[in-house]
Amino acid sequence: MAFFPHPGRHRVAVFVRHGLLPMEMGIVHRLFGQAVSAEGKPLYTVTTCTLTPGAVRTDTDVTVNVEHGPQALAEADTVILPGSDEDYEGLHTGGLGSSLVAALNLIRPGTRLASICTGSFVLAAAGFLEGRRATTHWKSSDLFRRLHPAVELDPDVLYTDDDNVLTSAGVASGIDLCLHMIRSDHGAAVANEVARDTVVSPHRAGGQAQFISRPVPEPQISSTGAARAWALRHLDRPLSLRELAARESMSVRTFTRRFREEAGLSPGRWLTQQRVEHARRLLEESELPIDRVATDAGFGTASSLRQHFQAALGVSPSAYRSTFRCP
Repeated sequence: MAFFPHPGRHRVAVFVRHGLLPMEMGIVHRLFGQAVSAEGKPLYTVTTCTLTPGAVRTDTDVTVNVEHGPQALAEADTVILPGSDEDYEGLHTGGLGSSLVAALNLIRPGTRLASICTGSFVLAAAGFLEGRRATTHWKSSDLFRRLHPAVELDPDVLYTDDDNVLTSAGVASGIDLCLHMIRSDHGAAVANEVARDTVVSPHRAGGQAQFISRPVPEPQISSTGAARAWALRHLDRPLSLRELAARESMSVRTFTRRFREEAGLSPGRWLTQQRVEHARRLLEESELPIDRVATDAGFGTASSLRQHFQAALGVSPSAYRSTFRCP
């Protein structure tokens, strides 16, 4: 049986289990399926597989008919495990059932592994995450820590990438994870085009905070959105908290509180994040020297840009440009 019928393409296996969240499976098919070369040729083949071929229950009122069994895992270049709303075999003890262990043992050494949401529990229980940095949905972080203390869990980020083993947080962060893999495989131009076709943001850094539940502002409270929009148009300028608050006719104290409620970050942290994102785009899309990128993004000096870029993305601006520069 041909699990991956297109030779030459990167082979992605989506390994699903009962209780599947259909959106998480769909994310993988949609994003990798949209990735094409400059000549318009598809770059990936995506195949769904499960422990026993046939109907797989989801967390909705539909089932998914999966044709392929776990043997597809042995041929994959990348294996992605979406989450499930059901407990995995032995979840509360950290163990896995024999059939699941046997399936995971089919994965070849060197295969890239990734999980979406609580799919990380399976990777951890199978030993793939031991000693590695990983994440999962923030609601499951306490249980994850109890079951897998040898994993360096970071529940505050969107995704992690630790030497070809990747994990992501809840549902939508799977989009960020897949775009990150496409970007790493084929560069920014391909990933940006996939994002554009899918109408999603082309890049949210893995270190960005998960959207943990926060109080929603009352409707009558004035928004800080106008100040944020103005700041985005003037990132090259020094922007003080007092100046931003004045844009909304608020005191600094009120503005700071409402800003955090609406954006989920302090004004200073949000501004730094936006400057890093602007610098990232300039590095990808322009030939401006690093000093000019630093100035246009509002960091002032190349040294300041390097410091913030390293803290946010874990690489220097020069290294990022050499990796992700659009041709």
